[in-house]
Amino acid sequence: MTAHLISKPRTSEAYCAMVVLELYLANCSIESSLRELIRLRVSQINGCANCIDMHWKDARAAGESEQRLYGLSAWQECPFYSERERMALNLAEHLTHLTDDGARESIHNQAREQFENQELDDLIWVIAAINAWNRYSIGSRKVPGDYHPGATTI
Repeated sequence: MTAHLISKPRTSEAYCAMVVLELYLANCSIESSLRELIRLRVSQINGCANCIDMHWKDARAAGESEQRLYGLSAWQECPFYSERERMALNLAEHLTHLTDDGARESIHNQAREQFENQELDDLIWVIAAINAWNRYSIGSRKVPGDYHPGATTI
């Protein structure tokens, strides 16, 4: 696989806007452990190897268990996740696939049972942001493997 990176000067303003969003999300109402689970699961769905590498490492560095990370791709079948996490993962999958299967309204209503208004809004932004990062990473041919938790990536 050859790495082809979009030159930073052409994308620097857009990239900076995404970084500002990430700074907001770092302090939002959704706990960091849930943000990392969402980021990792959405990256798995989208097949973004670079983001899977990054968010797996970030989750481990933050103390997430290997068992929960290995089970994430089959979270519906695993007992390792809370109801709140399950609802967030369900919403993340539906917003990532964007299929109109008639379940969208039901899932949104169920999410309201687990999340306050601000939390639900923040959760949707976490999901939207990682979908955008996945598409940028895949589109710019980012190669996984060099990421180290805590390292500045800006």
